[in-house]
Amino acid sequence: MGISSLGVGSSILTQDVLDQLRKADEAKFVTPVELELANEGDKEDALKLIDATMTNLIDSINALKSATLFDERATTITGTSVAVTAAAGSDIQDFTLNVTTLATKQVEQSGSFAASTDSVAAVDGQINLNIDGQDFTIDYVAGTTLSELKDLINGVAGDKVDATVVQIGATDFRLFISSADTGTTQNITITDNTGALDARLTTGLTAIQTGVDAKFTFNGQAITRTSNNITDLVTGLDITLKEVGSSTVSVAQNRDNIIAKIDSFVEKYNSAITELNKMTKASTDSDERGIFSGESTIKNMKRVLQDMMAGIGGGVGYMTDYGFEIDKDGVMTIDKSIFNAKMDADPVNVEAFLVGGTFTNADLTTTAVTGAFNEIALIVEGYTAYDATLDQFKNSITEKISVLEDRKLSAVERLDARYEILKKQFAAYDLMISKFNSASSMFTEMANAQAASLN
Repeated sequence: MGISSLGVGSSILTQDVLDQLRKADEAKFVTPVELELANEGDKEDALKLIDATMTNLIDSINALKSATLFDERATTITGTSVAVTAAAGSDIQDFTLNVTTLATKQVEQSGSFAASTDSVAAVDGQINLNIDGQDFTIDYVAGTTLSELKDLINGVAGDKVDATVVQIGATDFRLFISSADTGTTQNITITDNTGALDARLTTGLTAIQTGVDAKFTFNGQAITRTSNNITDLVTGLDITLKEVGSSTVSVAQNRDNIIAKIDSFVEKYNSAITELNKMTKASTDSDERGIFSGESTIKNMKRVLQDMMAGIGGGVGYMTDYGFEIDKDGVMTIDKSIFNAKMDADPVNVEAFLVGGTFTNADLTTTAVTGAFNEIALIVEGYTAYDATLDQFKNSITEKISVLEDRKLSAVERLDARYEILKKQFAAYDLMISKFNSASSMFTEMANAQAASLN
C-alpha cells in the first residue's frame, strides 16, 4: 500500500523533510558528478573545434608539400592576337606569335527558294555530300522540302557540316552548309546521284567563304595549321589564334598560386594557435581559464606547433630564411619580399627546400632533403591522423563521460532506494507518534475529568 499522506499524524516527519534531506544528499553525491560531466562535455565540444582547426591546418600543408605545386604554370600575354594556356610542367619560356591569317570554315550557299517549305525533289533520289575527302550518302523522297533536306544533311553528316536554312528576304530562303572544321581541306560538294534534286542545291551551290589554313610565325618561324586552336606546336601549350596581329607570350611558374597556398597555410596555422592559446590559458579566474589549461596533451601539442618551425629544414636552411616568422605569442607571418627574392634567385632550391628534392649548397655540393612541408606534415599528422593523439584524447574523454554517467546513475539509484526506505520508516514513525499523541490526549482528558469531579 502506497504512502500518500506522510506527516499527517505527527506534522513532524513530512515529505518536505525528506525532500530537504534528499537535496542535501544529491548535493553531496550527485551534483559533483554532474559538474564533472558538464566539464567533460565542454571539453568534448572544445576538442571538436580544435580538431576542425587542425584538420584545416593539415589540409593547407598537404596542398603545399607536393612538388606539382611548383610545376603549375601561368602565362602573361602582351597583345590580343592569341590566348595561351600552359599545362603543369611546361617549359618556362618567352616567345612571340605573329598571326597573319586566321583559319576559316568553308561555307556554301544554295540558290534562292521562295519558302523553306518549297519542294526540292519531284521523285525519290539520293545525293552524295563530300567534305574533307569523306563521302556521305543522303536519301530523299519526292516532295522533300528545303527545311527537311537541311535536317537530313545534319542527321547524316552533322559531325562534319552544319546545315541551316536562312531567310534572306520575304521570299528568299537559302540553304547554308558550313564545315565543322577550318582549313583548306574543308571543300564541300553536293552531287545528285539520281538527277531529281533541284539544281539550286547542286550546280547552284556557291562558296561564300573559303576554308583557309591559319598562318603565323613562332619566334619568326613560319607555321601553318588547319585550325586556330593549336596544341601540337610546343609541348604543354594550348594556343588559340584570335585575330591578326603580334603578341608576346611569357610562360612562367605560377607563383601567385604558390603564394596563395602559403597564405592559406599561415592563416590556418594562426587559427589553430589562437584556439590552442585560448583553450590552454592559465588563470585564477574561472571565466578566463582555458578548458584545457590542465591538460598536458593539448598544451604539449600547442608547444610542439610553436617550436616545430625552428627545427625543420633538412640541415640546409631554416624557414626564417624564406620569410617565415613566429612571434612570442606563436603567431606566424610570411615576408613575401624575402620569399620572392629567394624564388627569383634560385627557384629550384626553394622547391627542394620546401617540398623535397636535391638542394645545391653554396659550395656546389648537393643534399637530398625531405622538404620542410613534408616535415611539418609528419609532425602535425602525429596529432591529426587516424587513431593519433587527438583521436586517443577524444576517446579518453568519451570513456570518462561514460564512467561518470554510470557513477551518476548508481548514485541516483542508491538515493532512490535509500529514500524509499526512509519514506516507509517516516510513515511508521509518524503512525507511532500519532498513536502516542492520541493516548496522551486521552490521558489528559481523563485527568481533566477527574480534576473537575473533585472540584
